[in-house]
Amino acid sequence: MLTLTDVRKTFNPGTINEKHALNSVSLDLDDGDFVTIIGGNGAGKSTTLNAVAGVWPIDSGSIIINGQNVVGLPEHKRAGFIGRVFQDPMTGTAATMEIQENLALAKRRGQARTLKWGITKKEREEYHELLKTLDLGLEDRMTSKVGLLSGGQRQALTLLMATLKKPDILLLDEHTAALDPKTAAKVLELSDKIIEENHLTAMMVTHNMAAAIKHGNRLVMMNNGVIIYDVKGEEKKHLTVDMLLEKFEEASGSKLENDRMLLSKADAERS
Repeated sequence: MLTLTDVRKTFNPGTINEKHALNSVSLDLDDGDFVTIIGGNGAGKSTTLNAVAGVWPIDSGSIIINGQNVVGLPEHKRAGFIGRVFQDPMTGTAATMEIQENLALAKRRGQARTLKWGITKKEREEYHELLKTLDLGLEDRMTSKVGLLSGGQRQALTLLMATLKKPDILLLDEHTAALDPKTAAKVLELSDKIIEENHLTAMMVTHNMAAAIKHGNRLVMMNNGVIIYDVKGEEKKHLTVDMLLEKFEEASGSKLENDRMLLSKADAERS
């Protein structure tokens, strides 16, 4: 479903701020894979997602999504077959529009805009049933403005909107980082459910090592723009946070010094 081959990206080339963000990254995702990506700041996690989404051009390499080489295809055209949920709950929804209007926008993504835009009775019934699956009571608030929702409710709605048209690839870019632990766990649970029920291929960036181990069928660790560890199946299921730290030190040749990742280790030990 997704193949990255020798993807390279350098920011500010030839200047004092030159940064080799991706150094010959190659990665294959099968249909239905749910890959969690972990690593410290500047490891290349979000840069990899941005490369797939087409936020900016890569320097070299190829990106193939469902058999199509998308290198050179602008971000707005890739949006027709890529769903994305960002870290900020304010991103991905229109705050001044109703819940049902946001869902209608998501459903019409990639279609030609016309003056006839109203939401039909059939669509309202469809959105009502979809919102019920979130178990957040939003099905009874379809005419409420999205700006009135909590951060967790907005992320759950954004997740629904991003997957409404069953994208080829779903990109989750630290989509629970801004939420409190209880709400984050709920959104992650919803993510698992939606990905499994719709048999989606997904990539989730996270700093939380316990979450990276618990969710998905595959885990990729990055450091300095390269993939240093790639594990799946039974081996992934038996991982612990301590084992993951050992793998990082073994593969990178240095100790992890990322505050957010170390805090996630402390949280895992307390729970």
